[in-house]
This record gives sequence, structure tokens and C-alpha cells, in this order.
Amino acid sequence: MLHSILKEKSMTIYQCAKLSGVPYTTLSELIRGKTRMEKCSAETVYRLSRVLHVSMDYLMQDTIEPRSDFEIFKSNMCHRIKDTDDLDFIIDTLKSNDIRSYWNKKWYPEAFYLLAAVDYLSRIHKIPLCSQYDDIRLYSLKSPLYPRDVQMSSQLDRNSESKERCRRDAIPEFSRFNIMESEIRNVY
Repeated sequence: MLHSILKEKSMTIYQCAKLSGVPYTTLSELIRGKTRMEKCSAETVYRLSRVLHVSMDYLMQDTIEPRSDFEIFKSNMCHRIKDTDDLDFIIDTLKSNDIRSYWNKKWYPEAFYLLAAVDYLSRIHKIPLCSQYDDIRLYSLKSPLYPRDVQMSSQLDRNSESKERCRRDAIPEFSRFNIMESEIRNVY
């Protein structure tokens, strides 16, 4: 994550080390994965957060936020959409910058799913797309991601009929990222 933040801020390791007072070798080892952020002192994390203009929690989130199953993530997002006004969902999602956070953590399915939901709801309400994620829109998952029940059905039936139907019914904003999602509101 540190590498992504430096890149986003157009800052070199040397510049960050100089401005923060954190040794260059420490930063280099953090970026290369030889040292983990949770092994750093609170002072080091504080200095980095101050120079990078992010919270200490943000720097530590990879170490304290466990990744949930993607089906659970989807369910949580669908419930959030169902329980809030569409426009509030869009605004809250853009304000939280969760899409970028997931992207920086390399949690690509979550980033794409959330971006697809925002893009879909924006289209329905005739709202222009938020351009701050145009760089992410250039990518998609390498393999199609089907709902678990469709994957299981396809394996049990030993044919791809359910996958083909799912692909055909997928919402365009989701299928663009190779996520086969046909419904985001009808959840229980």
C-alpha cells in the first residue's frame, strides 16, 4: 500500500524518507514487503501518515482489516444499497474513497464491484460518472466472476447453461469488469 500512496503523491522513497525522518532503508523494506507496517513503531507510522497526509489507521488498515468472503461483501453492499437512497449511496461511497482503498490493497473484485454499483446507479439517475476512477475503469478481472450459486449449478449440471444465462442477464456496468451481477436490490 505504501508504494501506491507514494506513486499517487508523486513522491520518491528518498523524498518521503527526507521529509518524514524515517530511514530510507526502512521505507525501502516496507515497500518491498521485507518489513510489515505492524512491525514499525507508532512514531514511524505517525511520521509517515503526517508526510503522506493520510491517517495512521489508513496506513495500518491492511494489518487490521481482515478480508471477508466476496459473497459476503456483495451481500453487504446490496443491503447498503437497499437500505439507503441511491444518491446517498453514491455520495457516501465517493466520499469514503473505498473504491480507491480496495484498489490500493489489490482487492480488485471489491473495487470493481463498488465502482460498478456507483456507475450503474449513476446511469439510472442520469448522473455523470465520477472521473476520479477513470484509471480503474481501464481494467477488469481476468476471468469472469459468477455468483456462487451459478458456479455450483454449473458444476452440478456439468454444463455452462447457467453461466451463459447469468452472463446474458448481467448488468452492463458489472459485466464490463467481468463480474456477472444481475440484481443489486432484491436481497433478503
